[in-house]
Amino acid sequence: MGHLLRITFLGLFSGIAGTGIGGLSAFLISRTSNRAMSTILEFSAGLMTSVVCFELLPEAFRLGGTLFTFAGTITGILTVLIIESILKKSRVLAKGKDTGLLRAGILMAIAIAMHNFPEGFAVGSGFEASTRLGLTITAVIIIHDIPEGIAMAVPMRAGGFSKLRAFAYTILSGVPMGLGALLGAALGSVSDGLTAACLGFAGGAMLYIIYGELVPESKRLYLGRLSSLANVWGILCGIIISIHN
Repeated sequence: MGHLLRITFLGLFSGIAGTGIGGLSAFLISRTSNRAMSTILEFSAGLMTSVVCFELLPEAFRLGGTLFTFAGTITGILTVLIIESILKKSRVLAKGKDTGLLRAGILMAIAIAMHNFPEGFAVGSGFEASTRLGLTITAVIIIHDIPEGIAMAVPMRAGGFSKLRAFAYTILSGVPMGLGALLGAALGSVSDGLTAACLGFAGGAMLYIIYGELVPESKRLYLGRLSSLANVWGILCGIIISIHN
């Protein structure tokens, strides 16, 4: 029991540490220009594109093949479309001074929470294999969750949420990783098909939010080259993280 609790704690820590560090940007957003905000959003979008394309989906294809992966991906996209439709009519957005950015931030928080759960599987099963592997996976997750925290906090803060509320959302989005780590460690190994579908679901949700929400909002804020270069740099950084994973 103690072993499972330790793994659960480490999974929870890895989930909230990275997004929490990125979420600290909520306390700086009041002095961030449109150009800087656009640059941050584009960098985060680029990095997460790499995470999806070079980590989540390839791993899903490897584990469950095309059918499970695409079934999860399409389900993820459709789910976010439904959530987006609900949010557009929600009172939560009615009080925001920039509903586009606020919607993007909330959708990003939901999607990150969704994909943190299967990432928790990796943490739990990694520790079951070896302590070294588990710690390596934990470190990588913390690193790539930092810009995800920024991608949540920046649009939510700019959209009208208070600093503390935006920060709290980034912390909460990491909680499912602890649950995933517990399940992964308890089961030892999860069904490959189910894991592939979960990863595909997360990938589809993330891709839609990146290119349906974050990038359009970034371009609305600032149309210069700096943000586009930040997107490319984010993709390159994501590739570096992926090949060292």
